Amino acid sequence: MAVAVAGLSRRRLRARLSTPVLLAAGVSVAVTLAHLTGVATPAPGADVLGMGESVALMVLVGLVTRYAPSRQAMVSAPAAGLAAAVWLLRVFAPASPLEGLGVCAFWGTGALLAAAVGGYLRLLDVRQERAVADTRMALRLQLARDLHDYLAHDISEMVAHAQAGGVAGDPRQALERVEAAGQRALSMLDRTLDMLHHDRPLAPGSDLGGIREAAERFAAAGPARVDLRIDPAVTAPPETAALAYRIVIEGLTNIRRHAPRAGHVRLGLGASSGMLEITMTNDGVVRAPSARRGGTGLAALTSLVQARGGELVARAVPEGWSLTARLPLAQSPAWPPASSSPTTRKASAAPSA
Repeated sequence: MAVAVAGLSRRRLRARLSTPVLLAAGVSVAVTLAHLTGVATPAPGADVLGMGESVALMVLVGLVTRYAPSRQAMVSAPAAGLAAAVWLLRVFAPASPLEGLGVCAFWGTGALLAAAVGGYLRLLDVRQERAVADTRMALRLQLARDLHDYLAHDISEMVAHAQAGGVAGDPRQALERVEAAGQRALSMLDRTLDMLHHDRPLAPGSDLGGIREAAERFAAAGPARVDLRIDPAVTAPPETAALAYRIVIEGLTNIRRHAPRAGHVRLGLGASSGMLEITMTNDGVVRAPSARRGGTGLAALTSLVQARGGELVARAVPEGWSLTARLPLAQSPAWPPASSSPTTRKASAAPSA
């Protein structure tokens, strides 16, 4: 009974109850055997104390089933259940072995019920741990995808400006553009920290204006000319605009990394049948992707688009590459509010890639 009270009152002891429970069960069975063999005789009040002892053993069965390590619980729980079932033989003399077995089986039902409750609670704990682990993994993967999709563009822009400044052009102007891209990358990191601290979305753009600015920065960082056409009548909710911006950034980043000789990029945004349509083509021959990959790229982005009810197709075309996406223009009611980080709000006029 003391072991049961300690297990119920102190959480730290529950995982180490197997040894005390096994010892208590051994003592209880030994006392029962002493009564059966005539070494000991029932004292006044032994039935009440024995019932309390049996209840305490049942409680211990439930505790070790839920909290103790599996291998230890497989030994201590049956031992405690057996002790709880046979104690009645101290004060009850069955007429036959069969009657004694039936009485012990009936009394042992309480131990089985305690084991069932403990096992069920243990299963709930395991499911909760798995759910927490799955949630953490999903958050890590989402963070990895976001950092890849946004930061990769800023970093590749910094590299492009540095390379252009070393070959031709004004080195001072190139350094200024590298600094601007670095500031956008830092703003993106600040937005990431804000998301982690306040459980907010990592969505740098709330309208389609950021796509125009991203296209201008892309054209300024390399030899490719961007022919951008955005239907002025098209308006998109923040959820769709952020995803559209993300698709465009990923497409431009892939052109810079895998088709550096592209001279012309066509980018168009329009609406048709309640869907936002994004088309992007380039005339550079796309080489095989590099062995060094920084993230999940178009594959993960395609899954994200499909989860939002849209479609994204990237394929090779004669002497170039084509990317086409269709996104629903309906606003999702589950889309959370934008970040309130001061740095994020300051950078919202020029969303970070």
